[in-house]
Amino acid sequence: MPVSQLLGWGIHVLDTGFQRTDMAACYVLRQGQDICIIETGTKDTVPLILDFLANENIALEQVKYVAVTHVHLDHAGGAGLLMQALPKAKLLVHPLGARHMMDPAKLQAGATAVYGKAEFEKTYGDLLPIAEERILVAGDEFNIQLEDRTLTFIDTPGHARHHFCIYDDLSKGFFTGDTFGLAYQELTTENGPFIFPTTTPVQFDPDALKASIQRMIAFAPERMFLTHFGMVEAPKKLAERLMQQIDVLVNIAEKHRDDTSRVSAINSELMAYLLAELDTHGCQLSVTEQRGVLASDVLLNAQGLDVWLSRTT
Repeated sequence: MPVSQLLGWGIHVLDTGFQRTDMAACYVLRQGQDICIIETGTKDTVPLILDFLANENIALEQVKYVAVTHVHLDHAGGAGLLMQALPKAKLLVHPLGARHMMDPAKLQAGATAVYGKAEFEKTYGDLLPIAEERILVAGDEFNIQLEDRTLTFIDTPGHARHHFCIYDDLSKGFFTGDTFGLAYQELTTENGPFIFPTTTPVQFDPDALKASIQRMIAFAPERMFLTHFGMVEAPKKLAERLMQQIDVLVNIAEKHRDDTSRVSAINSELMAYLLAELDTHGCQLSVTEQRGVLASDVLLNAQGLDVWLSRTT
């Protein structure tokens, strides 16, 4: 049986199995007979989702909607395969991401160039197109109903221009994709979640990201459902922390703007910064273990900051 947890409000969090345990999540919302799945993970996540539905006695025809917060492949790589299995579902996607779901060739080519053909095929496989008639483009303030429950989609650029977040009026929470940062379970202490921003390539925009976080907080949410990873509460305090950290990351990047090995320099300083913050946070993992949890995201953040520097030169 797939690793899942009932959080309340008819929301299950399901581990997608991406890279390691507790790395990435998708969410299954159940309201009466209506089902919505938020995030699809990769091709390897699809069997886990289908097993979960079977174990919960949810018929495939009950799934009305599948939503991807943005089209980065750890969030949406399995969308085409999942939609093949769900005969009545519509895919909800940001206006700037819809064309990539209908024709994922550009996404596949870009990711193959980054990871190499062998690694791409192992992790993601062929991305399957989704017919236009099965796609709902969710613009700013678009909403859907799951029986008497309302989900509202708001445009939240900053991590990516093709990113929305989803407000659920029942749980009073947002499904945040990557806009509200990362908070891995292993790093949580008695001081709460250890949250930090994600500035991955290629569309990081610090001002837009801060504005998106502020817009979500204006809803007075009581909790956030992060793709990486799980539910966090008291989001106003976490938002303040994220805003401060975005400024720190930008300052680190600017400091190394003229370095010949810019990505390496940013990566090293960003890792040192986060390790120091974890020490203050009271993390009980060894430094080696902390580095293991952080390494892939720190490198992606450094690469994203590097792209941002190049764009703002």
